[in-house]
Amino acid sequence: MALADRDRTSTAEAAPRPVGYRAPDPDRVRRTADALLDVALEPIVDLVVTTDDEGYDVRAVDGRVRFRREADTSGAAAGGTGWRFVETRVEGRNPLADTATDRFASLADEIDNRWPARTEQSYPHAHEHIAQLFDHPAAPDLVCLHTAAHNWEDHGGERGEHGSLGIVQVRAPFVLAGAGVRDQGLIPRSCRLVDVAPTVLALLGAEPTLRGTGPTGAPLDDALVARQDGRVLTELLDPGVRRPDHVIGFLWDGTNANVLYDMLAAGEVPHLARLLAMGTGMGHGAMASLPSVTLANHTTILTGAHPGHHGVLHNAWYDRSTGQQVVTNSPVTWPWSMQTLSPQVETIHQAVHRAFPGARTVSINEPCDVGADYSTFEVLRTGGDLGRPPRAEDLPFATERFVRPEKSYEVASRIDHTGMVQALDVWDGARDGRSADGAPLPRFTFVNFTLTDAAFHQSGPYADIARASIHDSDARLGQVLDAVERSGAWDRTAFFLVADHGMEDSNPEVTGDWAPALASTGIPHRDEAYGFIYVDV
Repeated sequence: MALADRDRTSTAEAAPRPVGYRAPDPDRVRRTADALLDVALEPIVDLVVTTDDEGYDVRAVDGRVRFRREADTSGAAAGGTGWRFVETRVEGRNPLADTATDRFASLADEIDNRWPARTEQSYPHAHEHIAQLFDHPAAPDLVCLHTAAHNWEDHGGERGEHGSLGIVQVRAPFVLAGAGVRDQGLIPRSCRLVDVAPTVLALLGAEPTLRGTGPTGAPLDDALVARQDGRVLTELLDPGVRRPDHVIGFLWDGTNANVLYDMLAAGEVPHLARLLAMGTGMGHGAMASLPSVTLANHTTILTGAHPGHHGVLHNAWYDRSTGQQVVTNSPVTWPWSMQTLSPQVETIHQAVHRAFPGARTVSINEPCDVGADYSTFEVLRTGGDLGRPPRAEDLPFATERFVRPEKSYEVASRIDHTGMVQALDVWDGARDGRSADGAPLPRFTFVNFTLTDAAFHQSGPYADIARASIHDSDARLGQVLDAVERSGAWDRTAFFLVADHGMEDSNPEVTGDWAPALASTGIPHRDEAYGFIYVDV
């Protein structure tokens, strides 16, 4: 069937690939995509995405859509500085027809629709998230996104999965609370992870004096970070009160938003409930950028830029310019993972120093630490000693049922205990705006907890071990909150809690690998991080 034309009236933006990109043979890219869309792979392949000079092409086994992006000068985007996306041709079912952010908006609804088929799926902000990825010079030639049901058993996969564009995998929780924040409870709204950094800076009272870069790459006169793809969530801020002196952010890696919100409603996370009682939570979540994986979205949270713009493109990818594989999300590479961070972006740490000269910032257990005055990973980079956490059987705030027999639970619990201790070293014993060691209390503190990701991966989001990881993380959160209260800075401090992506339950009966299909083409290729496919390399 020929592609049906749709809306040819607007002038398309220039080619989405950056200058200098050397495209492989288009026929080879097409043949590779065709192989991935073989009907035999339908249970595991959801979408195949490519780009060319005319725009972006998104294909599924039952349909296809082409779209382009254009600078929106109408003012519909903030200040006329954003994109709009025009679908130009559709064949069969439009794979991106549904971009609702409120799909499966409760845990019961999510479980009732476990492993949604593509016709039931929603892809929030899909056009934006696809387009941004291909702005990076090392972006792949094809992106193959797995289905909701697919379990990566052949690659050591676990029950919980993420990485794709579907609503459950991109939906992270987000709660903003404390000084300067509106008290609205959990509201039926959503945001994006790129919105976190500019919102935190606005909450602190940073002035938009930087002439930065906006979503389209054009100058943005009122930017709060150097590359600002997100917006300030002004609806969460209370302009009638004093801005906080401090913001503390917590990241619970890999936490399914609906599971967390269900536990909140049931009174199972009292310390997070304490925060929500004096703030606002996004009931429909904060949407991760593509790819919905760990380090790409940690960096998005802390820079306000998409992965295709901040330079931490995935957990692993291929750099054509050097002929090297880049691996960022590994215990071996975490301390040095920001080497690919674009100089055109700023972290919150750097923006705080620019906006508030003399301010101090702290980064705990977080690889995206550029600009922090104290950083766990800087200690590791310089050969420092973080101390040894207690043995599993001696750990406080660790569910005994899992911390002793489950190795990943034990390792992550010990890591998070060490992070909690570092946060307490900053805040406990503080008096008169200074830590116990005499250093100024940080204007911005970021604490990354990893246990939730380990537990949600192991058995999926609905298992007892996942809920136990939230109980343990909430207990550690409570210790830090109590330390802030003892410091005397409680009424002058704001807090946020976020995750880097969602976590979806995979179907252990839907396994398989698209590698044999790729090999059958005879076309040289690399499949990085399982889904970033580079042709003719």
